[in-house]
Amino acid sequence: MECGSDKVIYMDNNATTRVAPEVVDAMMPFLTDCYGNPSSMHTFGGQVGRVVDEARKSIAALIGAEPDEIIFTSCGTESDSTAILSGLQTFPEKRHVVTTRVEHPAVKNLCENLDNLTGHKHKVTRLHVESDGTLDIEEYRESLSEDTAIVSVMWANNETGVIFPVEEMAAMAKEQGIIFHTDAVQAVGKIPINLKDSAIDFLSISGHKLHAPKGIGVLYVRKGTPFIPFMHGGHQEHGRRGGTENVASIVGLGRACQLASEKMEEENSRVRYLRDKLEAGLMGQIPRSMLNGHKKDRLPNTANISFEFVEGEAILLHMNQLNICASSGSACTSGSLEPSHVLRAMGVPFTAAHGSIRFSLSIYNTEDEVDFVVDNMPKVIANLRAMSPFWNEDNN
Repeated sequence: MECGSDKVIYMDNNATTRVAPEVVDAMMPFLTDCYGNPSSMHTFGGQVGRVVDEARKSIAALIGAEPDEIIFTSCGTESDSTAILSGLQTFPEKRHVVTTRVEHPAVKNLCENLDNLTGHKHKVTRLHVESDGTLDIEEYRESLSEDTAIVSVMWANNETGVIFPVEEMAAMAKEQGIIFHTDAVQAVGKIPINLKDSAIDFLSISGHKLHAPKGIGVLYVRKGTPFIPFMHGGHQEHGRRGGTENVASIVGLGRACQLASEKMEEENSRVRYLRDKLEAGLMGQIPRSMLNGHKKDRLPNTANISFEFVEGEAILLHMNQLNICASSGSACTSGSLEPSHVLRAMGVPFTAAHGSIRFSLSIYNTEDEVDFVVDNMPKVIANLRAMSPFWNEDNN
């Protein structure tokens, strides 16, 4: 199967990222010659174990943590489930969870199924968001109670890029002895994070969102935080997560975190510039288009734009013919004809929510690619609107 093309313009980096060439190079020895089990007593395995330790240090350095606070998992979803279920098991007498209405399905669907998973009845408070996707910190403050076991709030929204004040929220939770978890899958590697002075107890990372391979994740567990494993088995990860380590991917994630640290300034300057140019170009040329999400408190790579009176799926199909890759929301909900739960929570009008496109850039995008999208998207929208009875009715 031939996969990929030099002509593809990839602007769907919040769904997944290309594995950086440097990451591939770092991984290759552990897919070929250095295949030992890091738990083995012999030197051949022990040398692999030391490489895993070095990767752990690189990941910890990116987020301002200690190496022994890093647990390797299979993905961000496993990390989310581990954190939330651990918090509930730590305080079995407490039945309250606080989250938001705009979480990724990894948290959203878990919270909807808590009663089945735990065998206990739970109350879940889902915080509202404003029209710009931001949270009301006072609603959050009032939601905390003596019965709250854990709070789970994403650091940055995967669809709009809106950044939440999780450090402030974690400090408020700590005052009441409540465990705080953040799904930081979209934030890590894009914005500076320093957990050393933070009250955050759990933090989830997914490798394939920052140019590492799929199938590797991390759960940060702050020292002193009570923790109950999700996966039991061998002694790996100091007994906190059973299963032989995915060495090649761990090494890849460690290298990706080193690169993310080196490229952070570029992410917040050149990538932000390209994002802003894309937004201005599209909304300046296409009538009845709107930005979804706070203008400033947003990831530097993400733009969610609604084009009224057209279907997002039809837009994506036409973009695909031009070899432009984007999405209409979370990749984990693709195929659904329902408008995004994130945009619904923000109160985006139905006629706009259905025509929303998420563009998410990376350091590998170029200005020529942005120019191509800006030049071609107005024609795509105009052609689709010409076929829409709603557009004609609205403009007659």
